[in-house]
Amino acid sequence: MATAREVAEKAGVSVSTVGRALADDPRISAKTKSRVREVAGQLGYVGNLPARQMRGAKSNLIGLMLPDIRNYFYATIAEALSECCSSNGYQLALSIANDPETEARHVTELISARAAGIVIVPTANPKRETRDLLNNFPHVQLLRRVNSYKSAWFGINDEDCLCEGTKHLLNLGHQRIAYIGGSRDLSTGNARRAGFRRAFTEMGVDFDNAIEVFGPPSSAQYGATAVIDLLNRPEPPTALITGTIRVTQAILEILHQRGVSAPEDISIVGFGDNPEFKWWGPGLTTICMPIEDLATTCGLWFLHHIESEKPTNLLHSSLANASLTIRGSTAPPLK
Repeated sequence: MATAREVAEKAGVSVSTVGRALADDPRISAKTKSRVREVAGQLGYVGNLPARQMRGAKSNLIGLMLPDIRNYFYATIAEALSECCSSNGYQLALSIANDPETEARHVTELISARAAGIVIVPTANPKRETRDLLNNFPHVQLLRRVNSYKSAWFGINDEDCLCEGTKHLLNLGHQRIAYIGGSRDLSTGNARRAGFRRAFTEMGVDFDNAIEVFGPPSSAQYGATAVIDLLNRPEPPTALITGTIRVTQAILEILHQRGVSAPEDISIVGFGDNPEFKWWGPGLTTICMPIEDLATTCGLWFLHHIESEKPTNLLHSSLANASLTIRGSTAPPLK
């Protein structure tokens, strides 16, 4: 690996000038910076980031912590935030953390690496050390919200969109509706459950025939087990509505394997709008989220506050509106 001394010798400058030029020090001329960067590129030299930061250079690393990357939703968030960071001179570092222990370790590592900030989809019950670290470090919460974090939050209208999807089924005449949702420990799980229940109240429909099942939102196995149990009941539900993308994917696969047709055998409202949902069966009626707009809005707000050295520990919140897209998977129940 090339050294700073080798770059300095080839560029005809001092070692200290190499460091300052790569750190974009205003005392170094544009011509010298260009020459040093050209030589560094030719030799494959990568500067020492901690050393540059000690000389006053800003970090351009933004951490993104997601619970899952196996579905279109989180993959789209990562791509949108990566493009947002790149176009503003930052580099996105992706971290997958779906439990408090992993989350705490990754937060510690990102802060130790002198990241400029962290965008986090938090776990439900973070460790105290995670809370203490983040509350003294630039960060923003995305989708899920933990009240003990002192930061802005960017999410979707979880309660309203589940209420809308459930009302669609109620309006079609369904009453024995099953909701398969994410953990009630999560802010998103709680809000979506509230939306499901609110729909019955606002429509004046008795809730006694409704069914609720809760589990880990990123577990396909949970979704598969839940729908198999529901289908095996003496009186299975006439309609399903889901609260997570992975659960939706698992349900569609089980229905296909068992030859269960929608909407003839059961109506279904999914969550999220993966490209394949349009092509599944008659097309999936589903709750669509403006994923790219949400991620980009969050990223631009966060980067602006970092660049302008404004505090990010603000109780700011921003809601993106999800909406119901009606396709062929829902219809009135068969009498």
